[in-house]
Amino acid sequence: MSNRTDIVTFGCRLNAYESEVMRQHAEAAGLDDIIIVNTCAVTAEATRQARQSIRRMKRERPNTPIIVTGCAAQIDPKQFSEMPEVTSVIGNQEKLEAKSFIGLGLEGAERVQVNDIFSVKETAGHLIEGFGERARAFVQIQNGCNHRCTFCVIPYGRGNSRSVAMGEVVDQIKRLVSRGYNEVVLTGVDITSFGEDLPGIPTLGILVQKILKLVPGLPRLRISSIDSIEIDEPLYDAIIGESRVMPHLHLSLQAGDNMILKRMKRRHLREDAIEFCQRVSKARPEMVYGADIIAGFPTETEAMFENSLKLIEECDLTWLHVFPYSEREGTPAARMPAVEKAVRKERAARLRAAGELQVQRLFDRAIGKTAKVLIERVTDAGVAHGHSEQFIPVIIETTAKAGDMIPVTLSMIEGGCMRGTLLTP
Repeated sequence: MSNRTDIVTFGCRLNAYESEVMRQHAEAAGLDDIIIVNTCAVTAEATRQARQSIRRMKRERPNTPIIVTGCAAQIDPKQFSEMPEVTSVIGNQEKLEAKSFIGLGLEGAERVQVNDIFSVKETAGHLIEGFGERARAFVQIQNGCNHRCTFCVIPYGRGNSRSVAMGEVVDQIKRLVSRGYNEVVLTGVDITSFGEDLPGIPTLGILVQKILKLVPGLPRLRISSIDSIEIDEPLYDAIIGESRVMPHLHLSLQAGDNMILKRMKRRHLREDAIEFCQRVSKARPEMVYGADIIAGFPTETEAMFENSLKLIEECDLTWLHVFPYSEREGTPAARMPAVEKAVRKERAARLRAAGELQVQRLFDRAIGKTAKVLIERVTDAGVAHGHSEQFIPVIIETTAKAGDMIPVTLSMIEGGCMRGTLLTP
């Protein structure tokens, strides 16, 4: 790392968005030679990695102040403020406020700025000029969560659900499109709860329809992790009928066994997930699904786990985020009879192997087909890396630059991605 402001981001796409907000605030406050660590608390491992990273960065830049924020810092600021490497800790709301960055990291500045996240009632839309990769932009539409899944601490890091006004979301997307961004990803903690706190109670589907209508110059719209049981008809209509909505949905499933789903305090059954995927795929066959799945949740038997394993084929899931269950202090699940850690790890490995097989099948089906690839980065050797509509990673030799969208034929599988051949007009 060089002597400049660096923001190290862990966790979700919402954190990536918020890191850009912080970057703007840091620049406006004139901060220089400072490190901001934006932590994640979704698992104990995520928090451990953040602490490890803080220690390593302090060894590399011993004179640089380190500021810690994010969900892990919001939930347990003490564990970071007591680290000798850390200069200051700021909360999830404070990190989005310009005033928090004035004098941040300087001697005499307040060491801990973390307030009650549940006292926050609104989420503002921040006008971000752009993102580092210059290709894909994340736009926050919602924050917080009103649900209390028994394994999850995120509401204690994010607070209750609150939405960004539709007009602010649309204005942000218009601004990004005018600056050359070809793809926007809608992000939040629980985006299918969007609008419940807004006048008129608009839904996520209504927001998506409005974006597509009012920003006709937006080529690609992606929807991040959604709860399929909460999808309304306008959103379903957009998913199956609008080509600008990408044929890739990431589902918050967590498990495929009904008893485990009940103990997780989820709101859907395995049958609901299967029915949703079948309904969408029948109307839009090119749709690809990703999903979050937890392995080894407390009380999970081998038979229960097999139901999660079978769900991968029953829903035709491809891009999996697999987590071995991780105890989070203060959650109801942490008091339930635990599955041995070795078993959790072994089951997670089996889920990942099944997911990798599904990816291989997707790649096999894609050979010879055409796709539009959004270029995200280009190496010095002229090899471009990007993703197709179905989020297939593609490499291609081209003179295109990051942010360009180019038509290719997917010609062969190469490692963990596909090679594209440029389509000539």
